[in-house]
Amino acid sequence: MAKTILIVEDDTFLQGLEATKLKKEGYDIQVASDSKEAFKIIDSKTKIDMILLDLLLPDVDGFMILEKIRQEKALLTIPVIVFSNLSEEKDIKRATKLGISEFLVKSNFTLDELAKKVKDLIGA
Repeated sequence: MAKTILIVEDDTFLQGLEATKLKKEGYDIQVASDSKEAFKIIDSKTKIDMILLDLLLPDVDGFMILEKIRQEKALLTIPVIVFSNLSEEKDIKRATKLGISEFLVKSNFTLDELAKKVKDLIGA
């Protein structure tokens, strides 16, 4: 059975590229453009093996989503990769404190490199 990745990304073009690449790698993909959609998927009890999270979102920022995820015992062990254009040290430290697995700056990574990080974290 394929592993499921939740992509939380408001840029629909980038969301589509990420989803297409990870589907080609054999993953099932769920997408959300904001926190409401993300929590609708999370609350539906869909089994999620990993979350790919942007920090700059239209309603609330990714940090608030991370905080909420980390408050729920059932979600504590889900690996989270932050994939964002925020690259200041304070943002990286804040996300790391919230228990992320990786912090990737979008402009520094190709989709192939992103797919490799995902595979390294959760396998195929």
